[in-house]
Amino acid sequence: MSRQGAAVAAHVERCSHCRSELALYRSYEEADGLADPEDLAWIVERLDAVDSWIGSAGVAFAVVHGVERLLAAVLFLALSPALFLVCLIILLKARRWPLIRHERVGRGGVAIRMLKFRTMWPADDRSASDEFPARKTCRDPRVTSRFAAFCRRFSIDELPQLLHVVTGEMSLVGPRPLTARELHRYYEREGAEVLSVRPGMAGLWQAMGRSRLTYAQRRRLDVFYVRHASFRLYFHILMRTVPKALTGKDAC
Repeated sequence: MSRQGAAVAAHVERCSHCRSELALYRSYEEADGLADPEDLAWIVERLDAVDSWIGSAGVAFAVVHGVERLLAAVLFLALSPALFLVCLIILLKARRWPLIRHERVGRGGVAIRMLKFRTMWPADDRSASDEFPARKTCRDPRVTSRFAAFCRRFSIDELPQLLHVVTGEMSLVGPRPLTARELHRYYEREGAEVLSVRPGMAGLWQAMGRSRLTYAQRRRLDVFYVRHASFRLYFHILMRTVPKALTGKDAC
């Protein structure tokens, strides 16, 4: 283990006695910028030993999902004039239908036809390429419009997914929905664990680093959220994601 990794590991060792998943999450956040990938694997093992406050399938979380479905409906209605404007601009620029559906894997392995605004043209009908890089690239040649890049940077292209929250297919907070190929290549056995909860519009990896994170880091954070789901972590992710989306921090 590297010197920096050992220092972070010692910090996690101290935090593990407080039994707080949020404190350990902050330790992980510190480790993300300091430790080598091999050191992070050891740190995640320490995090996994901590009990979660409440299972994500519990009654309390069912109430949360009910509330967020109502909230998503209110937000969608409030944002509908802006969403209509975005549709109109994309329609004029791309000369194509402004909404697309990408196939993702939802809770329990059920397929979701996830709505997004079109930000790649003329060849964005593909949900993903055949090859996935270790981390997402910030210079996708298919993004040829400044307006499209703006929508991606500030997560405007994801706003149609509020409808999936309303229908109960997604949650406001949870692991971001993945394609079947991404699950097979990067998540392997842990994929089934991630699919045990509803996918979310905002995930722990978005709250921590968004586009700058690798798939390996994203997988560890998704698994961490599933194993340590709690109200505190749920609202912490929500409160961190909103300002990052509004400022475009850590996005391409």
